[in-house]
Amino acid sequence: METLQYPLGKYRIEHEIDEARRAELIAQIASAPMQLRVAVSGLDDAQLDTPYRPEGWTVRQVVHHLADSHINAYVRMKLALTEDTPTIKPYDEKLWAALPEARSAPVELSLVLLEAMHARWLLMLDAMQPPDFQRCFHHPESGSQVPLDHMLAMYAWHGRHHIAHVTSLRERRDW
Repeated sequence: METLQYPLGKYRIEHEIDEARRAELIAQIASAPMQLRVAVSGLDDAQLDTPYRPEGWTVRQVVHHLADSHINAYVRMKLALTEDTPTIKPYDEKLWAALPEARSAPVELSLVLLEAMHARWLLMLDAMQPPDFQRCFHHPESGSQVPLDHMLAMYAWHGRHHIAHVTSLRERRDW
């Protein structure tokens, strides 16, 4: 079951991120929207409404979750760049994924949203200087200060993680 939930393995914090690694992570952020589009290409509504694992989200919910989550990441990063260690607003991703639009809206809406938002995010990332990646936000649930380098690594993994949910389901189902 854990392999279905974490097809790439659980996220591990990267403590030391140099400029070369940062460039790799930014490239992963850049490629995520197209990889997601390819992953869901040709799926019909019944396939989109199939959970990627027992008691897991449907493919449709995964697509909408990626848009929701990455929008929040983008905003959190902007806050950290413009305020001194802002406290971010957590949200319950499970409740967001259970909302009617996340369970039924066409995936194209979130694919387009993710593409546009990632384009903006990349403009921001490309303009950042190395010290900017050391800026932090405060996460009230964990009580920790999160450097933007760590956030970048987490969301690069996050995109690949959820895309792997879709691609591994397609492989298992031979879709």
